[in-house]
Amino acid sequence: MQRVIATLRIKLKFLQNFILQKNPNPPVTVVSRCNFNNEASFETKPYKLHKLDKGPSTSVTVTREDALKYFRQMYTIRRLETASSNLYKERIIRGFCHLSNGQEACAVGMKAAMREQDTIISAYRVHGWAYLQGVSALGVLSELTGRHTGCSRGKGGSMHLYGKNFYGGNGIVGAQVPLGAGIALAHKYLNDKGVCFSLYGDGAANQGQVFEAYNMAKLLKLPCVFVCENNGYGMGTSSKRSSASVDYYSRGDYIPGVRVDGMDVLAVREASQYAIDHCTSDKGPFVLEVETYRYSGHSMSDPGTSYRTREEIQEVRLSRDPITSFKEKMLISNLASADELKAIEVEVRAEVEEANVRARTESEVSIEELASDIYINPLEPEVRGISPFDSVKHVNVGTPFIPH
Repeated sequence: MQRVIATLRIKLKFLQNFILQKNPNPPVTVVSRCNFNNEASFETKPYKLHKLDKGPSTSVTVTREDALKYFRQMYTIRRLETASSNLYKERIIRGFCHLSNGQEACAVGMKAAMREQDTIISAYRVHGWAYLQGVSALGVLSELTGRHTGCSRGKGGSMHLYGKNFYGGNGIVGAQVPLGAGIALAHKYLNDKGVCFSLYGDGAANQGQVFEAYNMAKLLKLPCVFVCENNGYGMGTSSKRSSASVDYYSRGDYIPGVRVDGMDVLAVREASQYAIDHCTSDKGPFVLEVETYRYSGHSMSDPGTSYRTREEIQEVRLSRDPITSFKEKMLISNLASADELKAIEVEVRAEVEEANVRARTESEVSIEELASDIYINPLEPEVRGISPFDSVKHVNVGTPFIPH
């Protein structure tokens, strides 16, 4: 039955696209800017709670200004991932490349709750996070193509993007979780009231170091939000086949947790704010599970269709897509007009396309930068070369970045 419903929805979508092709400029009712609502309220799906008597509110409110910002951010991330996919298929991006299309509401929702002093560390699906933390579209795409205009001067690639208060993607599965606990320890030591969001996937949730980090964070009452981005699948299998328990929000045992709909940007924002309030009340760490979905494979080398059906992917796209569903909420609640949102889409497309063109043509760093930016203030002018018997001069070519 579900497959039949999915097929009907796909056919309906094709019919809508066909009509738009025949009439690409349908008549639109222009709404005066002064007629828009300044804010609107919505009900989220119920949260699942662990060791909590009360969870985040299911009634969420968003202003028109914030709604437009969230829509632009999610749409920009989607376009960046589309451009990244095309660049990889053209063999301009080499090596590893992990896309987050479908998971935009997770990052944007968390970012909406984060404050100036809060930090984030993640795995390798982080192109969108780099953008949210202040890296330009050019800085993201140029990093992926290995150009000097990348945020790490093209030396890091897809797994190693960094920005202000963003401690990057990490290639070792689950290794960022204890690092996040360490960043949270720095927040507590500096007494800056900051909270660290330490992100990992359902595939990494079974790593032993995750539970070690839980234990240390609880013992030291660290302000760390452990975020499991549960997109349902690891590299080649579903979470139900790889995990004895898929209730990742309760995996902390002695740490409170919440499961939230990761396809709803407002629900993620509300849950993230709740987690921040918990951590800043000297209650220690918090586990946040965001249920989401990735449209692409685990990485570009994974077609993503050998362990799930194409119908399943299309069903999620049509019924749960975070951008489309939020767009519909904005239109129904009169927070924006269709023309206004279309204008944002056109503007974002142009911005990403310009960055896409430059990311193809900018120069790579020179061989002299092989040993650059290893240290901010190196104690020795030279570092070891490719053997113990030679050395290369260390140079600082990037702008030294101190998070705090």
